Amino acid sequence: MVVQRIIRSEMSLRGVKYQGLSDKLAEIGVSQTADNLRNKVNKGILGADLLLQILYVLKARPLSAEMMAEIMAAGDGD
Repeated sequence: MVVQRIIRSEMSLRGVKYQGLSDKLAEIGVSQTADNLRNKVNKGILGADLLLQILYVLKARPLSAEMMAEIMAAGDGD
């Protein structure tokens, strides 16, 4: 699941846990509990709007084909 790996990678780089992500989203008017975010990310069932909002509040790196390939390759050991 590429989306799951991208979000987890960005959270890890910034030392953000799900509660912190929930708090950051609340600052821009998006209401999501930490448990709800965890479930959506783990199951890969979040919409494009929420994905973009998460990437925005995390100040995520620009997505590139190279970055996505690295993240996918890192997850091949799962």
